[in-house]
Formats: sequence, C-alpha cells, structure tokens
Amino acid sequence: MDINQLRCFITVGEELHFGRAAQRMEMMPASLSRFIRLLEEDLGVRLLNRSTRNVALTQEGVEFFDEAVKLVAQFDALAWRFRTANKRGRKALRIGAIDSAARGLIPHLLNYFMQLYPDADIHLTEDKTINLIPRLKSGWLDIIFIRPPENLDSRLACRLIARETCVLAVPVNHPLASKSCVSVTDFAEESMILPERRTRPHSHDLTMNIFKSAGLTPHIAQFAEEKQTILSFVSAGLGLAIVPTSFRNINSEGVTCIALETDEKVKKLPLSVAWLKGRDDASIAALLQILADNRTTLITPL
Repeated sequence: MDINQLRCFITVGEELHFGRAAQRMEMMPASLSRFIRLLEEDLGVRLLNRSTRNVALTQEGVEFFDEAVKLVAQFDALAWRFRTANKRGRKALRIGAIDSAARGLIPHLLNYFMQLYPDADIHLTEDKTINLIPRLKSGWLDIIFIRPPENLDSRLACRLIARETCVLAVPVNHPLASKSCVSVTDFAEESMILPERRTRPHSHDLTMNIFKSAGLTPHIAQFAEEKQTILSFVSAGLGLAIVPTSFRNINSEGVTCIALETDEKVKKLPLSVAWLKGRDDASIAALLQILADNRTTLITPL
C-alpha cells in the first residue's frame, strides 16, 4: 500500500465513477482500476462494489475511506512542512499560473512585489488549472492563478480577480485581418480551433457560447491543448481561434489578433487566485494585498 493508491481510492470514493476519477487523477481508467485492485489485494478486503453502471463503497470501504482521507492529509501536511523548510535563510514563494496569467497579470504583479521585497525568492510554474490545483493541495505550490472549476475543494480559498476579454486569432493574410473589430457572424462559416473541454473547460465553453449566443454552431476543424499550438495551427491556415486578449503579446508569426464583440450575456474568461485556507504565510498575504491595492492597474492588460 502506498500513498498514490490511497489518493486513487479517495478520488474514486468521492466521485463514485471511475471515468470522472480517472480524469481528476489524469490517468487511464484501466490504470486507476488496477491501483484500486492492488490496494484491495494488499489489504485482503473489498473496498468497492462495482457494476457496469454503478460504483459504491462497501462497509469496509466507508471505514477505510475516512481513515485514508486523514492519512493523506497528514502526509501532505508533513511533506509541505519539510518542502518549505528554509535551509538558506529565506523561503521561496512558489506561484502557479495558467498561461494567460503568466503572460498578462503575473509580470506586472511581481514587479510590484519585488519593489517591496527585493530579496524575495520567486519560483513560477506555468500549467493548466487541472494540474495546478493538485500541486497547491499537496504543498508543492503556495498560491495559484487559475480558471476556477465549478466545484472547488473546500480546503481552498479562492478570489475572483477579473474576467478576461478575448480576441479572434486569424492568419495575417485572412480577409478579416484588416478589420479592427469583428463579431461572430463575420466568421460563422469559418473552421475553428479550440481546446477540449476536459482540459480547458472555460476556453472551450467560451467559443461554444459565443456561437450559441448568435444561434450558430461552430465548425470545429481541430482540437489543440496549448495556446501556442493553437496559434501555430491558425498561422498554418487550419482555422481561426478565440483566445484571451493577453495572447496578443505572444510572438506568433503569421497571426493577427482582432478585437471581438460578444453578446453581453456571454461570460468572459474568469481569472481567480487560490490558496490553502488557514495558511499563515506573510508572502502570500503580501501578494494578495498588492493584488487588492493595485487591482485597477493590474487588470488593465486583461
């Protein structure tokens, strides 16, 4: 029995669905099922009742679940305490950020922070929300800038910073490239490139909702995970893409970004900051205070 098996079991116990649990753990369902089976064999007891449609905890599974949650929490707390031990006389502030925040908000925020704390040691990790949240909960990161999920872990504090505007990315030789502003009806018949909902639900839904608001359905030509890859596909003429306004700053040869008018009912891309509740950390408190004091200036690039 190891800690990863416990994490897998806890996730299945929370979701009661192997497919959803596997998505959260970023595993294949078959691999997740094997982890649970090995755990049951090691313990010599059945923890889950499985059928083709349902997953349920056995009585032993319920008892084991409660103890496993406590054990993993203790493990994470211990790991966090030693990872953050300050052997060099100063503690690193480990920040996680999605790509648009890393390019738009974070540089301006850290400029303010470093003016007040010039000796601060900053470590920045850029990744997707679904990868940053587990790292925050396990103690690898101190604070993260994310697209907030629909259901946020109750152990996390979260504060909305802004809702980001978006632009339409088109090839430089596209007929729309000369326009200063467009609406969805201008590119209703164009092929679109967008991320899959599993990995980038907000960006995926934004494109779908912009079309839906006009009674349209997008012609999806390609799914792509990373924004830089999406822009490369746009440059190659494979389709157009709706991306955050901050991506105007990316050096993507062959791509023009055009302002996009959207229906006011379409929600823009939310950007939030999250941290562990109960953390008594001066650096986190200082960063949050700078964010609050300079909100108007910081969100202008968004």
